[in-house]
Amino acid sequence: MTKTITFFLCTLIAVCLGACADEDSFTTSSSYRLSFSTDTLALDTIFSNVPSAHNAMWVYNRSGDGLRCSVRQEKGNTSGFRVNIDGIYLGANNNYETSEIEIRNKDSVQVFVEATLPTASQPTPQKDEDNLIFTLQSGVEQKVNLNAWAWNAKLVKGLVIKRDTTISSSTPVVIYGGLKVDSNVVLTVAAGTTLYFHNDAGIDVYGRLRCEGTAEENVVLRGDRIDRMFDYLPYDRTPGQWRGVHFYPSSYGNELLHTDIHSSFDGIVADSSDVSQSKLILSHSTIHNCQGVGLSAKYANIAVTNSQITNTLGDCVSIDGGSATINSSTIAQFYPFDGQRGAALKAVLNKDLNQLKVTNSLITGYADNVVFLAKEDSTVDWLFDHCMLRTPKLTTADSTHFVNVTFENVKDTTTMGEKYFKKMDTDNLIYDFHLSDKSAAIDQADPATSPADDHDGVKRDDKPDIGAYENVKTEKKDD
Repeated sequence: MTKTITFFLCTLIAVCLGACADEDSFTTSSSYRLSFSTDTLALDTIFSNVPSAHNAMWVYNRSGDGLRCSVRQEKGNTSGFRVNIDGIYLGANNNYETSEIEIRNKDSVQVFVEATLPTASQPTPQKDEDNLIFTLQSGVEQKVNLNAWAWNAKLVKGLVIKRDTTISSSTPVVIYGGLKVDSNVVLTVAAGTTLYFHNDAGIDVYGRLRCEGTAEENVVLRGDRIDRMFDYLPYDRTPGQWRGVHFYPSSYGNELLHTDIHSSFDGIVADSSDVSQSKLILSHSTIHNCQGVGLSAKYANIAVTNSQITNTLGDCVSIDGGSATINSSTIAQFYPFDGQRGAALKAVLNKDLNQLKVTNSLITGYADNVVFLAKEDSTVDWLFDHCMLRTPKLTTADSTHFVNVTFENVKDTTTMGEKYFKKMDTDNLIYDFHLSDKSAAIDQADPATSPADDHDGVKRDDKPDIGAYENVKTEKKDD
């Protein structure tokens, strides 16, 4: 019995030692290769002279034996790429290479890559690239391409507008630390201009802001992340990328025409002010995908026409006091990241509200009721006229405040709710709030009060549609 046990133990030890020996063995055979999670590591488009976010890849050894290799950047110090492999940084101190990489059989190492690319020679994005060269002990070389597109931009830090100024640029303008418009000063942003804001930046308006976009050339206010979170998902589709626009009490006469505000924390916040003066005119514009509120107006005079305000964690539109008119707009609450999302429209109906008038507008969302009216005063002047609303139909005396209104049937899955619109892709965060051909909002607006054109500048017909967009049906061609 003792001999049997001894033999078994000896055999087990021998097997273990053999296995350890196999795991620790390294080959110099030229028939062995490394495997890579990708043969091209792309960093997308990045602004020139601005550090990128990092990207990563894996290097696998599936050959059957251990492999040793050196790794070097082909362009060395002439490259704008920065590489760290298995905790070793390839820099000037090691001449942008290392010979210390060991990858045992069935093991792997990770590579991290960042880049700061120099000024491009042309205004359009230009491709920069380098190669990581893996040289095995056998002499076999394997390459992984590194590439990115460098886009020249105007970098601005802590910009304060102290006199009447126009920003007009076909080149991206990247703002760090925020943009402030002083009191009694007008900032005009010309058509076709895009302002990119870093994550702690926004626009603080004490004076006046005019965004003069056109249907063909919008003014765009957005975050400065132009890379991707995942292969299918640009950071620009995620909320909270920058602070948004804030109109302070001293600010009046603001006009945003054909302006696209998206992926901010708050879209627009309008502070209390003299209600006899216009605080904000928002026309033919979009506020979309906010981590806070879309449009918040407190004791302010605002007018919203032909605009889309959609997908916010807080309320899409919040009205507390002042005076608000909303015409031919789409307010839709389909924020995908949190089930505790706010209302599509919330209004406090009290003595501080001079007027709330909503006409020809589509207000919908996920919840059965996305219109929240906090009634505190029965004498308030408020009206919904020729609207489609996702809220229970009122049968009380307040029903007189709803004229020619369609109350959305929450069980209707063919013409209302998400089915109003052309595309609602929550997986890829792609939303198109143009009306589908079967939308119940088609031909339901009041011709007498509808504007002549829609959000995109498309002419409305003699039977205009409710919401920001006039449906344009595609004519089928005869075969």
